[in-house]
Order: sequence, then structure tokens, then C-alpha cells
Amino acid sequence: MFKNNKRSSLFIGSIIIFLIVITPYLLYFYQSVPVLFPDDPYQPEDWNTIIGVIKGGHYVKAQNYIYYFFSKFVPLLLLFIWFITNKHWWVHAILIPISVYLFQLIAVINDSIQYVDTVEFIYTIPIAAIIIAILYFIRSKMSLYIKAMDLKKEMDQKMKFPKKFND
Repeated sequence: MFKNNKRSSLFIGSIIIFLIVITPYLLYFYQSVPVLFPDDPYQPEDWNTIIGVIKGGHYVKAQNYIYYFFSKFVPLLLLFIWFITNKHWWVHAILIPISVYLFQLIAVINDSIQYVDTVEFIYTIPIAAIIIAILYFIRSKMSLYIKAMDLKKEMDQKMKFPKKFND
């Protein structure tokens, strides 16, 4: 049983490391998209791939679309990996930038939106308010615990070396 758990942990860790290692290459993936009309920036282009046709849509060229897509996807992926692998109490604060990048990625995919990165901030305000309230509550509970631990250490220290009273 222990070997199986160790193997699955090694496998998941290897996948996470692989994803982190390839992220810089994903940012430059748009350069591998063929450009048919390099002199005409307004000539629409599509890219035929194994998984289907990637259309430039609002971005005109597929290369531009891939650039904007991965410029939002890569930070989202890294923040998500950080969120699922973090063990600190403040980990929920990472949800705020995750939500911002998620809304931005949705705006890139939805090519009917003309202006990317303009309205997404407003949608993240309720998410941020909830997360900030949760973090404030956690921090207030932790502050009480930290004060209690400091008081216990101080009391233990005084019990080890009690003051002597001379009559």
C-alpha cells in the first residue's frame, strides 16, 4: 500500500514539474504558428491542426490568438499549481489572481468581446471580497492562537526559572 502511494505521489509530482518546466515554451508557442500573409496584418488567417481549425476570430490571425491565449493561460496554470501545492494558511489569497486570469482567459476565448482586460476586474470584486473576509477570519483565529502560544512559552520559561524571594 505504501509503495503505491509513493508511486502515485512521484507520478503527480513529475507531472507538476513537467508543467512548470514547459511553461516558458508555451509563452513562445505562438511563434510556431505559420503566417501566410506576413506583410498584411489585416488578412484573416486560420491554422489547421490535428485537433481542428484554430481561427483568428477577432484577433484576425491565428498567431495573435495563440499569443493572447497563452499569455493568459500560462500565469493561470502557474497560479493554479501554486494553489494546489501550497500548504500555508494564506493559500486562498491566490484565488484572487486566479479569478482575474480566468476571466481574462474567458474574454480571450470569447472573441465577441472587443476589448480584453477591461471589464474582468469588476467581476472579480465579489470573489475578492469573499476571500478577503475568509482570510481575515482565519488570521484573527490564528492571531489568538499565536498569542496563546507566546503566553504558554513565557509561562513555561518562568516556571523553569522561578524568581526567588528573600525575606
